[in-house]
Amino acid sequence: MSEIDDQFSGTKQVADALAFDEGALAAWMTEHVDGYAGPLSVSQFKGGQSNPTYKLTTPEKGYVLRRKPPGKLLPSAHAVDREFEVMSKLGAAGFPAPAMQGLCMDREVIGTEFYVMDFVEGRIFWDPLLPDLDKADRAPIYDAANATLAHLHSIDHVAAGLGEYGKPGDYFQRQIGRWSKQYRAAETRTIPAMDKLIDWLPQAAPEQERTSVVHGDYRLDNMIFHPTEPRVIAVLDWELSTLGDPLADFTYQLMGWVMPQEIRNGFLGIDIEALGIPSIEQYTQAYCERTGRDGIPALDFYFAYNIFRLASILQGVYARSLQGNASNSRAKEMGDAVEPLAEAAWGFAKNAGA
Repeated sequence: MSEIDDQFSGTKQVADALAFDEGALAAWMTEHVDGYAGPLSVSQFKGGQSNPTYKLTTPEKGYVLRRKPPGKLLPSAHAVDREFEVMSKLGAAGFPAPAMQGLCMDREVIGTEFYVMDFVEGRIFWDPLLPDLDKADRAPIYDAANATLAHLHSIDHVAAGLGEYGKPGDYFQRQIGRWSKQYRAAETRTIPAMDKLIDWLPQAAPEQERTSVVHGDYRLDNMIFHPTEPRVIAVLDWELSTLGDPLADFTYQLMGWVMPQEIRNGFLGIDIEALGIPSIEQYTQAYCERTGRDGIPALDFYFAYNIFRLASILQGVYARSLQGNASNSRAKEMGDAVEPLAEAAWGFAKNAGA
């Protein structure tokens, strides 16, 4: 297992700041989760920076609980009810999502809103270089991820009951505005590149041509793969999902190909062909073929936008860590990544004519 996989895989004892009344949860599950039977034991997943996530173990079955973090939160963030809705409806439409068992909006039960879903047994790849796989097995994993995202973007969101899940147009303008406000609300120091991006991105945004459900944080470690097959059996962490431009979703994952390893575990400077990982051109072509596109223009804008958005998200994680309610012990380190990300995003903006 690689250092990255070891750091994020599995569970740990629940952090004191994120503990809750397990008896109250068991009582709620007895009343609201069909087939639940205790006793219940609770541990915390190591991975995840935003909504704390817990493994719930009973003698007969495993569950996962995902909750809002305690403490002061940024506006509109951590909407666990939206995660519950989108996974429920996409699962019903045939998309790989865990079975949802119950949503609790009563803060009195464990202190914040939460939902419970089935635990899905499979593989999560935290290290995008897939060091534990043979060379021949790496490309099929990436192809499965590509096919799953194309599947998501091809779902008729209105027919799936998600027609009101977000606004259908002006996605980039709305997202740039949202993440600019979120960044300002969490800002702890001045970063000139972020200021320049906030000014430039709105005027550079392309027109939206298609609308679909977008995941918002689509990457390998938010997928569960079949234990032995190169097949995605569940997509997790829908906190940032909405209706939007599917190209934003696709190019967010594509960032990995243009970022250095020290930032976001990127591929830049790594001989991925020797590892059996598809090139950015191959990965893009596969997605375009699956979604009926003739290439993707203006990648520099998409990279500038997505890296800016990531920097804003990490600034929020860092701000929560200062309050002691972030869900991962490494959250404070995220603050150090914000400025390099902003500089990288501004570099792509300049390539796009900024």
